[in-house]
Amino acid sequence: MKVVISEFMDAAAVALLASRFDVRYEATLVDREDELRQALAHADALIVRNRTQVNAALLESALRLAVVGRLGVGLDNIDLPACDARNITVIPATGANAQAVAEYVIATAMLLLRGVYESTQAVARGEWPRPALSNGRELGGKTIGLIGFGSIGRLTGRLARALGMRVVGFDANVPAAAAVWTVEATTAMPFDAVLANADVVSLHVPLTPETRNLIDAENIAKMKGDAILINTARGGVVDEVAVATALRAGKLGGAALDVFAEEPLKAGSPLADCPHLLLTPHVAGVTRESNARVSMLIAEKVAAALAARA
Repeated sequence: MKVVISEFMDAAAVALLASRFDVRYEATLVDREDELRQALAHADALIVRNRTQVNAALLESALRLAVVGRLGVGLDNIDLPACDARNITVIPATGANAQAVAEYVIATAMLLLRGVYESTQAVARGEWPRPALSNGRELGGKTIGLIGFGSIGRLTGRLARALGMRVVGFDANVPAAAAVWTVEATTAMPFDAVLANADVVSLHVPLTPETRNLIDAENIAKMKGDAILINTARGGVVDEVAVATALRAGKLGGAALDVFAEEPLKAGSPLADCPHLLLTPHVAGVTRESNARVSMLIAEKVAAALAARA
């Protein structure tokens, strides 16, 4: 059986697959569409991250394909109905990168609330901006609002509580009466109430027609004027122009965006040079440790799925 891996994967996981299957692994194969199509002509499994678009057109080249492994949890780059119609099993790495994402949320919340960590060059020049930087805020005692309460949202809440935060949340698919809210010591609230009460709003929802531009100008206006917004979910969930406008107008305390409506983010974006803004290139869930966990999980599950179909 043949396995094609079109984006980067941990070496140990690739080796595990190569010990059992004919593996073609090229981390940049995603950028060579014609070669990727040719490679898939005789492939039984395809392993991707978020850049490979597993759509109906690509699947036309993969007549033997039985399994798609996703090195991550978001599935918006995979045409699930098309895979289902072909009886192709889609396997996400659920939970394997949760720790990395949760730590990113807490770390960026701390950075933005405190607001002092860009002073290195000024201090090195002999400046002493102590009065200007003495108004930072502490994480303890603040409220974090989780929009989406899956495994990553829940772990983020646990880390936040350990640091003295109050945790509130909303999930359209988790009723307020569900036991999980009590188990996780999190107060379920309506969406608007979470926005109004939270000092830090962290997004943990998939990109769907219902969540596209969920955080727009109207909903930003419902947030506290000094609130922090963190998006590690999907770029299309946030209206980037609305966030830039709010930051420049001082109607948002800060934002950390790891994902964007179009990736890579284009030069000249409205987000360029915004105050109190952290931008990272879709790496919240990618650490040395999480890459190893995600890769090995997918390698093992893809191998098992292929064995079951043999």
